[in-house]
Amino acid sequence: MRHKIIPYQPHLKEVARKLRKNMTLSEALLWNKLKRKQMLGYDFDRQRPINRYVVDFYCKTLFLAIEIDGESHNLDGRDLKDARRQRRLESLGVRFLRFQSREVVEDMDSVLLRIEAWLERHAGGPTAASGSMRA
Repeated sequence: MRHKIIPYQPHLKEVARKLRKNMTLSEALLWNKLKRKQMLGYDFDRQRPINRYVVDFYCKTLFLAIEIDGESHNLDGRDLKDARRQRRLESLGVRFLRFQSREVVEDMDSVLLRIEAWLERHAGGPTAASGSMRA
Protein backbone atom coordinates (compact mmCIF):
# COMPACT_ATOMS: atom_id res chain seq x y z
CA MET A 1 0.00 0.00 0.00
CA ARG A 2 1.47 3.35 -1.05
CA HIS A 3 1.19 6.30 1.29
CA LYS A 4 0.90 9.95 0.39
CA ILE A 5 4.25 11.46 1.26
CA ILE A 6 4.46 14.90 2.82
CA PRO A 7 7.80 16.42 1.76
CA TYR A 8 10.15 17.83 4.37
CA GLN A 9 13.10 20.20 4.41
CA PRO A 10 16.28 18.13 3.89
CA HIS A 11 18.19 19.63 6.84
CA LEU A 12 15.56 18.16 9.18
CA LYS A 13 16.88 14.65 8.55
CA GLU A 14 19.95 15.43 10.67
CA VAL A 15 17.86 17.25 13.28
CA ALA A 16 15.62 14.18 13.59
CA ARG A 17 18.66 11.89 13.90
CA LYS A 18 19.99 14.00 16.80
CA LEU A 19 16.59 14.01 18.49
CA ARG A 20 16.38 10.20 18.22
CA LYS A 21 19.76 9.91 19.93
CA ASN A 22 18.67 12.26 22.75
CA MET A 23 15.11 11.22 23.51
CA THR A 24 13.47 12.34 26.73
CA LEU A 25 12.40 9.74 29.27
CA SER A 26 8.75 10.06 28.26
CA GLU A 27 9.62 9.72 24.55
CA ALA A 28 11.72 6.61 25.22
CA LEU A 29 8.97 5.03 27.33
CA LEU A 30 6.27 5.64 24.72
CA TRP A 31 8.54 4.55 21.87
CA ASN A 32 8.99 1.19 23.61
CA LYS A 33 5.20 0.72 23.29
CA LEU A 34 4.85 1.99 19.70
CA LYS A 35 7.83 0.43 17.93
CA ARG A 36 7.69 -2.83 15.95
CA LYS A 37 3.96 -2.40 15.23
CA GLN A 38 3.01 -3.13 18.84
CA MET A 39 0.12 -0.66 18.76
CA LEU A 40 -2.69 -2.53 16.99
CA GLY A 41 -0.29 -3.43 14.20
CA TYR A 42 0.38 0.16 13.08
CA ASP A 43 3.87 1.25 12.05
CA PHE A 44 5.10 4.37 13.85
CA ASP A 45 8.29 6.34 13.22
CA ARG A 46 9.97 8.42 15.90
CA GLN A 47 11.23 11.95 15.37
CA ARG A 48 9.79 12.11 11.87
CA PRO A 49 10.45 15.15 9.63
CA ILE A 50 7.26 16.52 8.07
CA ASN A 51 7.18 19.74 6.07
CA ARG A 52 9.14 22.30 8.18
CA TYR A 53 8.90 20.38 11.45
CA VAL A 54 9.83 17.20 13.29
CA VAL A 55 7.07 15.37 15.17
CA ASP A 56 7.74 13.01 18.08
CA PHE A 57 5.94 9.98 16.59
CA TYR A 58 4.20 9.52 13.26
CA CYS A 59 2.06 6.85 11.62
CA LYS A 60 2.14 7.55 7.89
CA THR A 61 -0.72 5.13 7.21
CA LEU A 62 -3.09 7.24 9.30
CA PHE A 63 -1.40 10.65 9.04
CA LEU A 64 -1.28 10.59 12.84
CA ALA A 65 1.30 12.54 14.83
CA ILE A 66 1.69 11.89 18.54
CA GLU A 67 3.35 14.69 20.47
CA ILE A 68 4.64 14.68 24.03
CA ASP A 69 4.68 18.10 25.64
CA GLY A 70 7.14 18.63 28.47
CA GLU A 71 7.60 21.56 30.83
CA SER A 72 9.42 23.57 28.15
CA HIS A 73 6.17 23.76 26.16
CA ASN A 74 4.76 26.16 28.77
CA LEU A 75 7.63 28.67 28.50
CA ASP A 76 8.21 31.76 26.36
CA GLY A 77 5.19 31.37 24.07
CA ARG A 78 6.12 27.82 23.11
CA ASP A 79 2.45 26.82 23.34
CA LEU A 80 1.62 29.43 20.67
CA LYS A 81 4.40 28.11 18.44
CA ASP A 82 3.12 24.55 18.98
CA ALA A 83 -0.42 25.63 18.03
CA ARG A 84 0.82 27.36 14.85
CA ARG A 85 2.93 24.32 13.96
CA GLN A 86 0.00 21.99 14.57
CA ARG A 87 -2.36 24.09 12.41
CA ARG A 88 0.18 24.06 9.57
CA LEU A 89 0.55 20.29 9.69
CA GLU A 90 -3.21 19.79 10.03
CA SER A 91 -3.62 21.82 6.83
CA LEU A 92 -1.55 19.07 5.17
CA GLY A 93 -3.84 16.35 6.55
CA VAL A 94 -1.90 15.37 9.68
CA ARG A 95 -3.99 14.59 12.77
CA PHE A 96 -2.66 14.97 16.31
CA LEU A 97 -2.76 13.32 19.69
CA ARG A 98 -1.00 15.24 22.47
CA PHE A 99 0.10 14.05 25.88
CA GLN A 100 1.92 15.70 28.75
CA SER A 101 5.31 14.20 29.56
CA ARG A 102 4.17 13.60 33.13
CA GLU A 103 1.15 11.60 31.87
CA VAL A 104 3.38 9.27 29.89
CA VAL A 105 5.73 8.63 32.82
CA GLU A 106 3.09 8.35 35.55
CA ASP A 107 0.10 6.82 33.75
CA MET A 108 1.29 4.96 30.65
CA ASP A 109 -1.72 2.62 30.65
CA SER A 110 -4.11 5.55 30.28
CA VAL A 111 -2.03 7.02 27.46
CA LEU A 112 -1.96 3.69 25.61
CA LEU A 113 -5.71 3.23 26.04
CA ARG A 114 -6.34 6.70 24.60
CA ILE A 115 -4.12 5.94 21.59
CA GLU A 116 -5.87 2.59 21.05
CA ALA A 117 -9.29 4.25 21.30
CA TRP A 118 -8.27 6.86 18.72
CA LEU A 119 -6.99 4.15 16.37
CA GLU A 120 -10.16 2.11 16.72
CA ARG A 121 -12.37 5.16 16.22
CA HIS A 122 -10.49 6.64 13.25
CA ALA A 123 -8.94 3.66 11.54
CA GLY A 124 -11.22 0.73 12.18
CA GLY A 125 -8.95 -1.10 14.63
CA PRO A 126 -6.22 -3.69 13.97
CA THR A 127 -4.46 -3.73 10.62
CA ALA A 128 -1.88 -6.41 11.25
CA ALA A 129 -2.62 -9.98 10.33
CA SER A 130 -2.13 -10.94 13.95
CA GLY A 131 -4.31 -8.12 15.22
CA SER A 132 -1.93 -7.83 18.14
CA MET A 133 -2.63 -5.47 21.00
CA ARG A 134 -0.02 -3.55 22.96
CA ALA A 135 2.53 -5.45 24.98
